[in-house]
Amino acid sequence: MAAGLAERSYMELGPAPRAPPRRLREVSFSPPGTAPVPSGRYGDSAGGFCYRECAQLGAATRNRCVRWTTSGDTLELVEESLDTELLNNAVRLHIQGCPLLPGGVHLCEVQNHLVLLLVTVQSVHRVLLPHPAYAYRGDLITESQMQSVFTDVGKINFRDPSSYYLIPSVPGLAANSVASAAWLSSDGEALFALPSAAGGIFVIKLPPHDVPGVVSVVELKQSSVVQRFLTGWMPTAIRGDGPSDVPISLAVHCLDHDAFLFALCQDHKLRMWSYKDQMCLMVADLLEFMPVSRDLRLAAGTGHRLRLAFSQSLGLYLGVYMHAPKRGQFCVFQLVSTESNRYSLDHISSLFSSQETLIDFALTSAEIWALWHNEENQTIVKYINFEQNVAGQWNQVFMQPLPEEEVTVRHDQDPRETYLEYLFTPGRFSNAAIQKALQIFSQGTERHMDLTWDELKKEVTLAVENEFQGSVTEYECSPEEFCQLQVDFWSKFCACCLQYQEALSRPLALLLNPYTNMVCLLKKGFVSFLVPCSLVDHLYLLSNEHLLTEEDAAIFDDLEMSRDVVCLVQCLRLIGESISMEIAFIMEMACSRLQPPEKAAEQILGDLIANDTENVMEDIHSKLQEIRNPIHAIGVLIREMDYETDTDMERAHPLNMRLNLTQLYGSSTAVSVVCWGVCKIAMIRFQICRDLLILQQLLLRLGDPMVLGGGQLFQSQQDLLHRTSPLLLSYYLIRWASQCLASDIPIDTLESNLQHLSVLELADTTVLTPHKLVSSPQTIVELFFRDVARKHIVSRLFLQPNTSLIETSLNWPHLITAIVADFLPLLWPSNPGFLFPECLIGSCQYTQLQLPPDR
Repeated sequence: MAAGLAERSYMELGPAPRAPPRRLREVSFSPPGTAPVPSGRYGDSAGGFCYRECAQLGAATRNRCVRWTTSGDTLELVEESLDTELLNNAVRLHIQGCPLLPGGVHLCEVQNHLVLLLVTVQSVHRVLLPHPAYAYRGDLITESQMQSVFTDVGKINFRDPSSYYLIPSVPGLAANSVASAAWLSSDGEALFALPSAAGGIFVIKLPPHDVPGVVSVVELKQSSVVQRFLTGWMPTAIRGDGPSDVPISLAVHCLDHDAFLFALCQDHKLRMWSYKDQMCLMVADLLEFMPVSRDLRLAAGTGHRLRLAFSQSLGLYLGVYMHAPKRGQFCVFQLVSTESNRYSLDHISSLFSSQETLIDFALTSAEIWALWHNEENQTIVKYINFEQNVAGQWNQVFMQPLPEEEVTVRHDQDPRETYLEYLFTPGRFSNAAIQKALQIFSQGTERHMDLTWDELKKEVTLAVENEFQGSVTEYECSPEEFCQLQVDFWSKFCACCLQYQEALSRPLALLLNPYTNMVCLLKKGFVSFLVPCSLVDHLYLLSNEHLLTEEDAAIFDDLEMSRDVVCLVQCLRLIGESISMEIAFIMEMACSRLQPPEKAAEQILGDLIANDTENVMEDIHSKLQEIRNPIHAIGVLIREMDYETDTDMERAHPLNMRLNLTQLYGSSTAVSVVCWGVCKIAMIRFQICRDLLILQQLLLRLGDPMVLGGGQLFQSQQDLLHRTSPLLLSYYLIRWASQCLASDIPIDTLESNLQHLSVLELADTTVLTPHKLVSSPQTIVELFFRDVARKHIVSRLFLQPNTSLIETSLNWPHLITAIVADFLPLLWPSNPGFLFPECLIGSCQYTQLQLPPDR
């Protein structure tokens, strides 16, 4: 297998939160001297901040970050952790009458504080929060719960004159720019760079928070080499050649005793300033790096974007998105120092993008990640390694689709139960979306807030049934009419849920953690995580044009085998695309009733052949002719998906407290992401195995020695068929368990149960500890991962001989891949020492231990 293949495509993991919407602590204030400004001018925005030591295993800020969304004059901040549950971790700041600039939220770390710098249309603000490393200095982070940096935010005096400053009205902020940059100087001053209405930039400086002083504004002209610090305000600003130099995007790179301020202006030029020397060190015309028409040169560059990425070994990189009508282009530069304190740009790469609307992009020293919306308002995320990918081929990210709009109610199903299963299957709809829909559906008569998953299900049932009963007239109607009326009312409620789920799923920004290489998608209502695809999923999900590229054909050392596997996957996709929901249900029922999947595959194949109006079978047969050795190719695919092992699963070693591993990836967020990743893999692999069984039945039916590869006839094919069926059933079980909710068991019942098991020695009770279930209902897979599997996996990954934990830096793409790969064998039903049912027994999940119910 090619080493880099598994990283060529990514998958979005964004399970819809089942917990009630988190309670945000409300802080509302109005800066003295401001007048209310309408907030409709700016759209919603989002961003995030990652602690410098978040990738270090022993750091207090390990796996922690802060994310935010802005809407008008309201800012919502949430601190997230992948390790522990953070208490009081969400706050809503309402700066009355002062809409925040999109991108006007900045966070900086100093020794004892996390400093929040805010830019609104009328004011700038500095908010001091305690730094986690200072709050937990010398302590071992072993608790499952910790206080967030926002715990004491209610004690802050936001109207303290030293914490804010009003932006002067003359010349004021540029009307056609929302750019801003903010940073802390080495002396602790807070600096805000803003676009001036008269053109150029002005910089507001607040003195250190603990040093008396006055606010000053720095002015500079491009020809000036003399530094001028002006108390109060002067109407001239950092100026270039006039209003054409208004910055559309600003970024800052901090040095020990200076700051480089980069301004991408509407005249398509990039200007670089030294804040300390008040000098313009560089002006670069970016139109020199792209195809230019006269119209483009004369038009203002209002859609350009600028990002920076710094590497200790490689230096400073600049990523520029140049917007032009019907096209866009990314340019990557490296900053180069020349003589006499002058600088220039070394052009690294130019990458062209399609016509979609760019929402955001992120830059590292090797990659660009970009987020678009297309004309159908669908989300598109792609990334590219600009140093290695000379062909300019962007890599795909497979996005999580919205819930399907159509709900099929069969004649033997109760509409209410069918729609409730559709709405409350874990991962599909968020608690917040259903609550909002319930509020609308009930026409605002009741306030539904903070409902648990079970309470929400009862309220939804009651609301829809009341609406339904109120509309049924006294005359008798047939069972068919009664059933159709139920479907109409439930589908109306589901349509409302879909509307809110779509709104909450709207992506606003990318968050790229430069320390752990984790990429997140910040949405209106929650956050999703991007993880690398495995080889099999990568091939099955890839679009045909990407699958046929030469690079993707070279997935094995044997080029012929690589091409065989690619052709095999294309056959599977042809089958999968021709299977309707009704036909797919045949296999679902066979698995749930423990009937032979081979028989179901044979029946499905018969239906496909009988209803083949588009000559799909002919296309599959033609593609099969291209496979040199189909038996071998099928065997390779099966081996890649099989997690059966002959070795007994070792009991988890106790995690050494001093190594700070007891809580690693133990938070609800991490558990949800890992288990949703397992669920997504099980969903995809179930489809692959189903299609593979159908294809194998087709091969048996064809019985063509040319297709089957010479003498490799009936027996080999039968062997592969009997290897594929257990795979399909195993993935069916894992998929079911990933969406099966655990029962909420009282603590005293759990303790009594564990005592009995300990006496009988029926389970590894040392790894089970009774605890109250988390705020949202867990699936039984999440329960197993949290209580048992996580300790096994962390022990295996980090407690191996010759592993230097002090030097270990957490790398999200590598770790999430390793964790999921280690978790699947623990869930694999045919493996020795199958710990999953033992965990369910120890947790009193007796109902869930029964076979999956008929669907």
